[in-house]
Amino acid sequence: MTQTNGLFVIFAFIVALIVAYATTPLSIRLAFKIGALDVPKDNRRMHKKPTPRIGGIAIVYGFLISIICFADFVIDGSLNKSLIGILLGSMIIAVLGFLDDLKPKPAILKFLIQIIAASIPVFCGVRVIAVANPFTDLMIRIPDWIAYGGSILWIVGVTNAVNLIDGLDGLAAGVSSIAAVALLSILLLQHNVNATMLVLTAALAGACFGFLPFNFNPAKTFMGDVGATFLGFVLACISIQGPFKTYVAFAIPFMILGLPIFDTLFAIIRRLIKGQGIMTPDRGHMHHRLIDMGFSHRSTVVILYGLSAILAISAIVLFISNFMRALVLVLAIVLIAAFIIVSRKQAEETQEPQDETKENK
Repeated sequence: MTQTNGLFVIFAFIVALIVAYATTPLSIRLAFKIGALDVPKDNRRMHKKPTPRIGGIAIVYGFLISIICFADFVIDGSLNKSLIGILLGSMIIAVLGFLDDLKPKPAILKFLIQIIAASIPVFCGVRVIAVANPFTDLMIRIPDWIAYGGSILWIVGVTNAVNLIDGLDGLAAGVSSIAAVALLSILLLQHNVNATMLVLTAALAGACFGFLPFNFNPAKTFMGDVGATFLGFVLACISIQGPFKTYVAFAIPFMILGLPIFDTLFAIIRRLIKGQGIMTPDRGHMHHRLIDMGFSHRSTVVILYGLSAILAISAIVLFISNFMRALVLVLAIVLIAAFIIVSRKQAEETQEPQDETKENK
């Protein structure tokens, strides 16, 4: 990476952060003006009062301004098709999310539009071309029809996965920030990586960090579908570009985005077992379960941040080392995390009887 590219990455992050931070209060005003509020009306919602839910437009705006300023739209005299494809597809997703925040749209309609949006970057070159074997250095090139179809499925899947974990203040924004930083770290380890990929990832991370102060508990605004689906879409596109093109969803990108992916897969399996539609909302997501276990809103978010960071760090170790070392790291940290969670839970249960005794006295 050249010194100029390094400066562009830093500036892309800073500009996206500042613009998103400055724009979020404006999105809150707009939400109250047009009535885009999330009103708590069932037990799945964790907030107690109507909250603006189109804060994600600040993320989109901060990202776009940064990309326009620092990304290369023309490379060697030709249009940067991958970049243009990602931007076009993400704008379709953002508009769809904004409209859905104003008035919910049928799930099948949203799914079809997401497929169309995902097809744009895929046919512009944003797709996986090979599958990596984690135990050897061999790469298996996959047929074109699998490359196209699998990449579209990956983008649509991650788009909805990030949207599904957007159930607690700051959760989706924080997890997306961690994923973006992990992707950026791996890209920076590459000496010949495309500068545009660095700028894309840095801008996305900056936009998330700029929005997060307004979204962390107690949230002043929610990102809504306009933000969550946009983040998922762009993260999915980045995760199958550059050095990730030959790792597909079974290795590094899968680990970095593991939290929303696993939560979504478990939700689908859970709903199928119950005979429900896979798009049926429920209170069985990971964050709901932690809340029901007695953890506070903030504690739950921090725990899930930790899990996401573990997976991200393991992905980086896998990229620079090997599969077994990454597996050892994951197991070691998961055991420590499990011990901390169990110990904290036991401490809270012990504290409750003591409090009750004091009250009785």
